[in-house]
Amino acid sequence: MSGLIAGEKAIAVLNACRRADIMLATAESCTGGLIAAALTDIAGSSDVVDRGFVTYSNEAKVEMIGVPAPLIARVGAVSQEVALAMAAGALAHSRAGVSVAVTGVAGPGGGSPEKPVGLVHIAAMRKNSAARHRECRFGDIGRDDIRHATVSAALDLVLEVLE
Repeated sequence: MSGLIAGEKAIAVLNACRRADIMLATAESCTGGLIAAALTDIAGSSDVVDRGFVTYSNEAKVEMIGVPAPLIARVGAVSQEVALAMAAGALAHSRAGVSVAVTGVAGPGGGSPEKPVGLVHIAAMRKNSAARHRECRFGDIGRDDIRHATVSAALDLVLEVLE
């Protein structure tokens, strides 16, 4: 994902949030804050971006945004269920009206046959609305490319939730 494309998508997300008069929160694992960075790279984003949670460890997911530890133990951190819980937790622990969450295997190690490198779960949720989930299988295209592809897909999903 080029910086220009990321910037254009970030601007579109910020403008959609402004039209909806809501703030946004992120909960990021495999991207380590890149979604929040893409949004805050845009001057004036402070009227939309409430906060970003970098919940890289399982403990951070539990402690910072309330993902249930038994859920992580049962299905694993890289799962639809945990991505949805992260999105809900970001809303519950912020002033935001919309959230986006990502959890995945960016590599180069850490993959398994069930959860290979390049598998990412993304969830976006608007307060008082159903969440949306997207499973992405980017393949083992390299850590940076997986993380940047995740940012792009996450911004797309936020736009879908706001439409």
